[in-house]
Amino acid sequence: MPTIFITGTDTGVGKTHVARLLLEQARAEGIRCAGFKPVAAGATDTAEGPRNEDALALQAAASVELPYELVNPYLLPEPVAPHIAAAEAGVRMGPARILQAHAEIAARADLVVVEGAGGWQVPLTEDLLYSELVTQAGWPVLLVVGMRLGCLNHALLSAQAIRAVTRLTGWVANCLPPRQPRLEANLMTLGQRLPEPLLGVIPPAEGGGDWTRWPRLSARGLLGTLD
Repeated sequence: MPTIFITGTDTGVGKTHVARLLLEQARAEGIRCAGFKPVAAGATDTAEGPRNEDALALQAAASVELPYELVNPYLLPEPVAPHIAAAEAGVRMGPARILQAHAEIAARADLVVVEGAGGWQVPLTEDLLYSELVTQAGWPVLLVVGMRLGCLNHALLSAQAIRAVTRLTGWVANCLPPRQPRLEANLMTLGQRLPEPLLGVIPPAEGGGDWTRWPRLSARGLLGTLD
């Protein structure tokens, strides 16, 4: 079944927000969809046990009901880089458990939305990068670009690294607060420099401006790139 891996130009650029929006749209359109957060760093105690906020958001947005342990097979206590959090917790992470969980989820869904951690080259272990796991799995990638100062460099470098080893299916521009100076000029620059399609622009939260000229994020539009 189709799977999309969502990475970002950095941490805090809106990967979870984009993943949740895609799942909500897919669910509204009658698509059996599931969220997957293979590795989550940062846990909060709940009545059901330790949970990660981002993983819970994906679990809630999906139309396929899954146990938390399947949605998030590796939950690490501290909100730091995964390989550091795992070492501190005495957890040995490996691709087999993640790929097995994905196979179980994919057997139940028509679309699996996988959210990464941090950016494309984040280490999962001392000898495994997240990018290497995604390449091994063969998942196409959606790049979330946080529209802020430095985004041009971060987006172009990330896109170059992704397409060198796997398929970059498109990118999404998430307009972060505070509003980036020359925001639309930066969007136009990225559109000219990135050959992959812009699959959606998430406008600034404070509003303002005409955003009808830019594509809106669409689960159907994403699926069209996965054919």
